[in-house]
Amino acid sequence: MTQTTHEFDRYTDVSAALADPALVPELPAADGGAAGAGVAWLRATVARFSSGEPHRRRRALVEAELARLEPAALRRAVAEGPEEEVRVRVVRTLAEALGMPEPGAVAEAVTVVAGAYFGGADAAADEAVARLVARLVPVPADEAALEAAANRIGLLVQACAATAALVEAAAGGDVPLARVLREAPPVAAVRRVAARATRVAGREIAEGDVVLLDLAAANRVHPVPLAFGAPPRVCPGRAHALALAEGLLRRPRSAFARLHDQVAPLLLPNAWDHASAAVLAAQGFEAIGTTSLGVAAAAGLPDGAAATAEETLALARRLGQGSFLFTVDMEGGFSDDPQEVAELAGRLHAAGAAGVNLEDGRPDGTLAPVELHAAKIAAVKAAVPALFVNARTDTYWLGCRGEETGARVAVYEQAGADGVFVPGLSDPDKIAALVATLTVPLNILYAPAGPTVTELAALGVRRISLGSLLYRNALAAVAATASAVRDGLPVEGAALSYAEVQALGAPRRSM
Repeated sequence: MTQTTHEFDRYTDVSAALADPALVPELPAADGGAAGAGVAWLRATVARFSSGEPHRRRRALVEAELARLEPAALRRAVAEGPEEEVRVRVVRTLAEALGMPEPGAVAEAVTVVAGAYFGGADAAADEAVARLVARLVPVPADEAALEAAANRIGLLVQACAATAALVEAAAGGDVPLARVLREAPPVAAVRRVAARATRVAGREIAEGDVVLLDLAAANRVHPVPLAFGAPPRVCPGRAHALALAEGLLRRPRSAFARLHDQVAPLLLPNAWDHASAAVLAAQGFEAIGTTSLGVAAAAGLPDGAAATAEETLALARRLGQGSFLFTVDMEGGFSDDPQEVAELAGRLHAAGAAGVNLEDGRPDGTLAPVELHAAKIAAVKAAVPALFVNARTDTYWLGCRGEETGARVAVYEQAGADGVFVPGLSDPDKIAALVATLTVPLNILYAPAGPTVTELAALGVRRISLGSLLYRNALAAVAATASAVRDGLPVEGAALSYAEVQALGAPRRSM
């Protein structure tokens, strides 16, 4: 039978091929071998080179291992670990987190196995696999225990090579990881073989044909990088790999940025003046946001119309006198000149702001050109690197398709955004799908009728904003209370005392 090789380098074609269940990873030559005896057995037993039911079963083993690991904890551990070669540090950190005995010896063996994992015979790698199996599998070993051990080893091997490649590509600069993944993916190309006849991008592919997928070329013409596969083989360790890379790169992170790394998402209530911010801080919220609607309405101005730059800056200066962290909603930056936006962001940071929210929605109900918004983000990060830029896209509020959202947030990540915000997105499946493509935290706007905080956390959301909800509720309470007094009805709800409100006043700075 004649075997044909097909090459794909267009983004849509590569994506379709990755998602086609008929195209399965090509198992290197000399697969098989005695159980636990070497690299050939390992390749024949891991999820990476499996398909069908064995792949689903083995992938579940890997996912169960990863579910035990908190990415933020891995970031801290690898950053604080001993100075070693990158691959060794990655594997040692993972082995320690997974509770493996003698993680240093495990790391040494895994780096040897990694050199032969994708093909070729290597006696040293075979011996290293045998040592790892002896260390990880209880005696007597049954088939299930050996399969579980193989996939634990496979997890470490793939993390070893891919994470080291990502760190090498990103080292020595401050290029966002999202851009590195697009321009220099850790795996530049992959091979698939057709388990049965199929059709991809108009091409007939016969059973046994080889398909070469050029990920690097595909990335060059599309903003969303193909760096971690695609369903049904999207990498389950994406968040862990990114956390390890960030820890190894040791890029500075502010206290506000670290709030996005916690086990629970950052719940960010939004204030409109000093008193509302102070009362929220007194309730124990770790950081406070501002609401542009509240700031604008309190000044008798329209929201989202670039009319409240001075009011926004004045509020930041008042909040900066407090002891709490806060981030400022600066609409679209109050200008379409990126340098003017960056200048205002610098003034907000000087006033005490730890972050800003920068949106691409425009007063006329359209979206700003994606290149313009990306330029604003890049200008702000260049001018004020320590400022956390939360890039907001209004695609869902304006009825755009999900593809538009994914493409925009990918560009914003690559421009340097520290987080992305998609208000109006509430569908759990779409939230989870978006999280799986991001390298930065996803911020969702809480809606009383939408997913709960617990549900959003389970979907991978790292920040939950309340937006204008508190301000609108406060206005409703004002109207209800005044109306009740006028109409002789009971006043519902307990009010703060005069003394309690007086105590919220901003502290005076000493002269």
